[in-house]
Amino acid sequence: MLKRPGLRHESLSDKIYRFRGVLLIVSVPLLLITFVLFLMPATSPSQSLSIRKVPSDLRSPKSYAVIFDAGSSGSRVHVFCFDHRLDLLPIGKDLELFVQIKPGLSAFANDPREAANSLVTLLDQAQNVVPKDLRPKTPVRVGATAGLRALGGDASDRILQAVRDLLKHRSTLKSEPNGVAVIDGTQEGSFQWVTINYLLGNLGKKYSNTVGVVDLGGGSVQMAYAISETDVANAPRISDGEDSYVKEMYLMGTKYFLYVHSYLHYGLLAARAEILKVSEGSSNPCILVGYHGIYKYGGEKYKVAASPSGSNMDECRRVASNALKANESTCTHMKCTFGGVWNGGGGDGQKNLFVASFFFDRAAEAGFADPNVPVVKVHPAEFEEAAKRACETKLADAKTIYRRVEEDNLPFLCMDLMYQYTLLVEGFGLDPWQEITLVKKVKYGNSLVEAAWPLGSAIEAVSSIT
Repeated sequence: MLKRPGLRHESLSDKIYRFRGVLLIVSVPLLLITFVLFLMPATSPSQSLSIRKVPSDLRSPKSYAVIFDAGSSGSRVHVFCFDHRLDLLPIGKDLELFVQIKPGLSAFANDPREAANSLVTLLDQAQNVVPKDLRPKTPVRVGATAGLRALGGDASDRILQAVRDLLKHRSTLKSEPNGVAVIDGTQEGSFQWVTINYLLGNLGKKYSNTVGVVDLGGGSVQMAYAISETDVANAPRISDGEDSYVKEMYLMGTKYFLYVHSYLHYGLLAARAEILKVSEGSSNPCILVGYHGIYKYGGEKYKVAASPSGSNMDECRRVASNALKANESTCTHMKCTFGGVWNGGGGDGQKNLFVASFFFDRAAEAGFADPNVPVVKVHPAEFEEAAKRACETKLADAKTIYRRVEEDNLPFLCMDLMYQYTLLVEGFGLDPWQEITLVKKVKYGNSLVEAAWPLGSAIEAVSSIT
């Protein structure tokens, strides 16, 4: 093989000599790195894991939320603390700071400033548990309920403005637009849905993996559950001034379309008045035999008289059904609950229902739910069975049989249980043997947390800034 002219074979030593400058530049950093690694102490895998935890906490500071529940009987403040994953963290020994005072804001109808000042002690305690550097980032909300809603004139607006002024001048917490307001049943229902699904670990999952919520209060009943985009598109149009059936919520990285409706006058105490109206002027088949008296609700008085032959479950159901307007077919192009209200279309978000408040209370008092267990699985039919037993009971005997029932509620036990069954089956269209979950509290880690709306409000507030 011929050699090309001008080229000669170069030995390894010649190459090293020719590239000595480059090799020197590369070798010095390598020697330094080797020396540093030699001086560092060896670390085990477990030590390495514990080292990584500290910077993780530094990169992900805690988030706080301060929620005032300004009710008719008193004001309460809840402070919640979340980590970077929106998991609840303890504040002291508890999962929240909770402080309450009496009376409520509505007791100061003629003195808005005094109403706002009644929150000072709650505000100071709440702010003190939030680190100073996080206070400007910590949302504060004041949700007023029925007490302020019932005030006449502009008294409610003046009190709310005084509260806004208080937060502005006394607090460094982050006041949100519309963060001080009277919340309606629809908001309560949606926040309760958020609370229960959060505590169950469902938020961030598909809507079909969430549970629906029915909350039976005194004046209204709320239903809330997640629905598909298809059902959202089919939602009926709402007249001006009415609340929309669908609320869009963005929680833990997931968008939910929430069907939520508050049925005013269908709460347990309001329903008593409606049922008594149906039989006005005559005896009522839902009242335990042996009782005659007056029922007061909403500033009105209603005569209450038991039938001489005693209460009757079948007749009571007929009266309750009429009060519910369960057979009223004012919507013919869609599925309705009662009173012509759209039912949301049903679907996977409604397949598991958690029912709260008076549902739990009456079931426990009637003896088919353990009052010491926070969550109980039952069927709507059990309310009917309990109603039958109660309707066959004389008032004189009821005091001994139903020891958990307050004396003022005893005459209405047949009515309450029958109404609850009718509400679930005729109103919401549940199968009598569909399993539902009665809920008072939900287990979260090693703690039991009240299934109430302020936590849901806090989660929504923190989610929007996380």
